[in-house]
Amino acid sequence: MHAQGEHNDFTTYGEDEYLQIAEIQHYQFCPRQWGLIYLEHQWAENVLTVEGTLLHQKAHDPEIKEKRGNRIVKRSLRVASPRLGVVGMCDVVEFIRDETGIRLPAYQGRYRVLPVEYKRGRPKEGKEDIFQLTLEAMCLEDMLVTRIDEGCLYYGETHHRLTVPLKGAIRTQIEKTLQEIRNFREHRQTPRVKRRRGCKSCSLKDLCLPELSRTKSAHAYMMGVISE
Repeated sequence: MHAQGEHNDFTTYGEDEYLQIAEIQHYQFCPRQWGLIYLEHQWAENVLTVEGTLLHQKAHDPEIKEKRGNRIVKRSLRVASPRLGVVGMCDVVEFIRDETGIRLPAYQGRYRVLPVEYKRGRPKEGKEDIFQLTLEAMCLEDMLVTRIDEGCLYYGETHHRLTVPLKGAIRTQIEKTLQEIRNFREHRQTPRVKRRRGCKSCSLKDLCLPELSRTKSAHAYMMGVISE
């Protein structure tokens, strides 16, 4: 186990301390949504989540293998970083021929690494998708011993690929956010409601229960209602 707040390039986390990469996207969008899903294990589908699932099924199909000219496309690539204590799956990682890049087993030459994350809808006002993409890149960097300065977000509604820079202050923000998530996990505390524009379209809006107090979980609230 590591000390609270301790972090350096040699820090490793125990198996039960690892976070899912997807957690940072949920938390950045809405900390309470993250708590309901990952602490209270609640989930609900709506048309938006179904569309997102269908889009990811195509991106995650491991049977689809592509090699287009100077580009190798790998789907459903599992990644992890013992340094950051996170694990997850990249939708698509493209390896593009580049003499300044890394070597790959079974392929000649060198390649630079380009993570691509698939999302339904359109580009969002918030940074939740960028946070997830950057965290995936940070894991790939640790695994492949390379530097990844950009990635792509593909949006199903616009059918457009957006190139995103993955450097600067966002990396520090991500490490800070991971620590916030761990603090909530340690105390088993679901974050309070903070109303936002996306609440109406959230699949968990009927489970969110805005009237809950800071320390009262949705489960405790429902138990109280049933007992009445």
